[in-house]
Amino acid sequence: MSRDRWRKTMARLDEVLAHIDTNLEPALQRLFTLLRIRSISTDPAYAAECRACAEWHAKDLASIGFDAAVRDTPGHPMVVAHDRRAGGPSALFYGHYDVQPVDPLELWDHDPFEPMLADLPDGSRIIKGRGASDDKGQVMVFIEACRAWKAVTGSLPIPVSILLEGEEESGGVNLPPFLRQHAAELRADIGLICDTNMWDAHTPAIQTMLRGLCGEEVFIHAASRDLHSGFYGSAAANPNRVLARILADLHDADGRVTLRGFYDGVPELPEALRTDWDTLGFDPKAFLGEIGLSVPAGEQGRSALEMIWSRPTAEINGMGGGYQGEGFKTVIPAVASAKVSFRLVFDQDPHRIRAAFREHVRARLPADCRAEFKEHGSGSAIRFPIEDPAFAKAREALTAEWGKPAVFIAGGGSIPVTAELKQALGMDVILAGFALEDDRIHSPNEKYNGTSFHKGMRSWARILDALAK
Repeated sequence: MSRDRWRKTMARLDEVLAHIDTNLEPALQRLFTLLRIRSISTDPAYAAECRACAEWHAKDLASIGFDAAVRDTPGHPMVVAHDRRAGGPSALFYGHYDVQPVDPLELWDHDPFEPMLADLPDGSRIIKGRGASDDKGQVMVFIEACRAWKAVTGSLPIPVSILLEGEEESGGVNLPPFLRQHAAELRADIGLICDTNMWDAHTPAIQTMLRGLCGEEVFIHAASRDLHSGFYGSAAANPNRVLARILADLHDADGRVTLRGFYDGVPELPEALRTDWDTLGFDPKAFLGEIGLSVPAGEQGRSALEMIWSRPTAEINGMGGGYQGEGFKTVIPAVASAKVSFRLVFDQDPHRIRAAFREHVRARLPADCRAEFKEHGSGSAIRFPIEDPAFAKAREALTAEWGKPAVFIAGGGSIPVTAELKQALGMDVILAGFALEDDRIHSPNEKYNGTSFHKGMRSWARILDALAK
């Protein structure tokens, strides 16, 4: 790039950033309007509000020059928008407009769908409300960056498409077929997602590794009805006791998962990556101390970062069986159940993991008991090539905005859409989000830092500019 062209480009970017700074209040009001829409995708009672949220997005994107439409699916609708008038490499931004349920409501200190600003003791501000961080606030920082570029220059720096899903929080079963059906329309040179965390409140991060997921629900059946424990105790099989033993056998004394072939496709962490992670200054005692714990409980001999970023897990997420109401009822239940999730890494096959878990359960069933299973989705782990120039450009843009070098990190959670975008559209994805660990996503009193919202908009404005060069 010539020096004159570079100066002209920098001047345009400066004007866009200044526009974001002076229009922060209108941007906040648009986010507040969005946060008031009760788009809880898992509850059919809120189907109309999910559609209203999709329609709000389509109308808003159309107002800034996108060709935007609400696309029906067998579930909640998608929003698809395009502005491909610019030259250069194309990008597809993905986000979701649906949110988690708000239960238990009594633990909220305000109406979860009446967003508000609150001041913290250090002088910073937070945005409070369901979806503030996951994912409405994060979606809007990208859209507001596009709005600013349009307002200042009349166009975007690169061709941009936007895909907003309405079922991410309830399984996303309609996304894969939608991507396959519309692959030619949605395919771009790079994917962009803002649904991840900063490394800390001052250090931006790009996630280049995400664990996969395999979700299972198991039911252990025995007698034809609940039984009086005095009449049938010891003589009748107790599904609670059977299930407890099966689940206890998922791990050995050193914290390793015992499923047959579970660690197939799990290599040791590359030494270069281990060295990079060692420089992050991660404090496992502080990490666990914030939640009232002190000792990492996973595989012995592994660091806490390895446990949450690069090692697979088996976790019991819920258990039930027999009487659980007030008081006491002496019954042997007819059925007991548990929900179990496996976080997967590298080349683990979620379908093989599911089969191994079912084999593990069946092999431990005593006489008179049978197992029933219910699948709750799956997705492979994914890694992106940080040597791709787009990742270097995004890293430089984030560093310029935050004043601290952006870091490449891994993620302990799962964002199945990243694998879907890679498989269906052949795209690598830049995962650059501005959430913080204490945003309480999926929990009461969810929040999004005001700085994350403001500098998130500025960050995406810079990234769009960097990708154009």
